[in-house]
Amino acid sequence: MELTEDTARRFSRVALGHVARAFPYKDDHVFTGPEDLRLPQEAHPVFFGSFDWHSCVHGWWTLLTLRRLYPAMPEAAEITALAQATFTEEKLAVELAYLERPSARGFERPYGWAWLLYLHEEAMHHDDHPWEERLRPLARAFAARLRDYLAILTYPITTGTHFNTAFALVLARRWALYRDSELVVLIDDWAIRTFAHRRDYDGWEPGGDEFLSPVLTAALLMAEVWHPLAFEAWFKHLVENNGWLERECRPVTVSDRSDGKIAHLDGLNLSRAWCLREIASALGRTDSADPLQCLARDHLAAALPHVAGDYMGEHWLASFALLALLPEGA
Repeated sequence: MELTEDTARRFSRVALGHVARAFPYKDDHVFTGPEDLRLPQEAHPVFFGSFDWHSCVHGWWTLLTLRRLYPAMPEAAEITALAQATFTEEKLAVELAYLERPSARGFERPYGWAWLLYLHEEAMHHDDHPWEERLRPLARAFAARLRDYLAILTYPITTGTHFNTAFALVLARRWALYRDSELVVLIDDWAIRTFAHRRDYDGWEPGGDEFLSPVLTAALLMAEVWHPLAFEAWFKHLVENNGWLERECRPVTVSDRSDGKIAHLDGLNLSRAWCLREIASALGRTDSADPLQCLARDHLAAALPHVAGDYMGEHWLASFALLALLPEGA
């Protein structure tokens, strides 16, 4: 399965339909007094759509990525116009001011932080517009918070939801590689200290509302921080030699896509496909018949038909589908 222009246009139309859709909206806000009563658009004039802040952020990552890959598609002009109207200095200053409130210390930690950094990374590739420069202060603020967070995070959070540490560090590290060497070192040291000793995974996976695999996100992080030979030996001990992949890593069933939490499971299929493809690539296993590649295709096939349909999945699933479909190096 490959990303095509038809698929890119479909994902673009989905994301264009929600990044500026104000309601319904699930807020992540600590009220410190009656003066905090406000509409989401007032606190978040950039990321007020897509049901919640983090989904709006990665909805924009989806749109900018597709604009870059398919600049001639009809939707690219609409993406450009909306981004120009959205990523203004004034609006982004309001987002930064919100983040600097003392009560916002845990706002969107760490999932939204990582996606904002990944959005900024994508904006770097659009030098025909000033989006990267305008997003930079917000990205730097989240990077600083991530450094502080890792300094106090004694144990990894391995749940398969927004609090997952490894997933956030994968995206954050990719942002930091060419712009924050201190953060790269911090992430690498933290990841090795936390995960290098893990062996023989046989966890309770999947959970009923998870959209991330605890073990595959950790493995993808280690694939990025470790030498390939060290990673290969570790990965074999972790899930290959004990049969977990064959026994447990199969596409999951989604019983009710109108339930926002149950709909997370479509995301689990997509994020597993992404992790499996990238881990296979890190191991040099590019043959389409490789077991990791086959598992990735199975998971992708199970979820792709459900990227759109019900808003509980539609407001975010295209981002994970795009991760799973991106050509290597894109």
